[in-house]
Amino acid sequence: MNRINQKLKEDKKLLSIYFSAGYPRLEDTKTIIQNLEESGVDMIEIGLPFSDPLADGPTIQASSTQALKNGITTEVLFNQLKDIRQTVSIPLIIMGYFNPILQYGVEAFCKNCQEIGIDGLIIPDLPVDVYNEQYKATFEQYGLINVFLITPQTSIERINFIDSISNGFIYMVSSASVTGSSSCFGDEQTAYFKRIADMNLKNPQIVGFGISNNETFTQATQYAKGAIIGSAFIKFLSSNAVDEIKNFTNSILN
Repeated sequence: MNRINQKLKEDKKLLSIYFSAGYPRLEDTKTIIQNLEESGVDMIEIGLPFSDPLADGPTIQASSTQALKNGITTEVLFNQLKDIRQTVSIPLIIMGYFNPILQYGVEAFCKNCQEIGIDGLIIPDLPVDVYNEQYKATFEQYGLINVFLITPQTSIERINFIDSISNGFIYMVSSASVTGSSSCFGDEQTAYFKRIADMNLKNPQIVGFGISNNETFTQATQYAKGAIIGSAFIKFLSSNAVDEIKNFTNSILN
């Protein structure tokens, strides 16, 4: 069974952390992953930096820009992760845009992911229909779960279609804006979380965008299986040592 599916079966609310590979320093990627697992994180989203990150807010954009300046590429990332499964057992997901994957070669990318031990991909700009018609078979051949995003504006019909072709979790974007952190969620967002929960989809939902502290993590997971933190963690990395990561996760979970 895929590690993502195993993790989703656990009787707990899940914390997933996103960071940009190659940030703050090029060689930090593997150390950050190891420290995140040791600090109690359930899943990790490894951002593959891209020069035109449309869905990312300023914090993640800045970290991607720095990572690219540091020298991160798809090939460098694969090399950094080639032995990651010797020390890390939690689910690892690569999140990135489709252009670098297409340039690398979709099948070659998926094959490398399988060899390294990557469990899934999140590709915000890969349309659901295109994935279903052209790439689903390849992803499944290499044991990769593809995670789709929904927003408060996504139609019920679209959500049901995404649910029907998914086999992991659905990334529930908390708002229609770009990524970023906020201090709390309002009634409108809470109602949206409840509305999706009431649909009783076959795939659990994990909330992303706007989660930065224990309060927003608790709010996001009231109706969902887990929550994803990106911008707040990257801000932490920009001013704290990698070996202090446990202080960040403790502030979210306790």
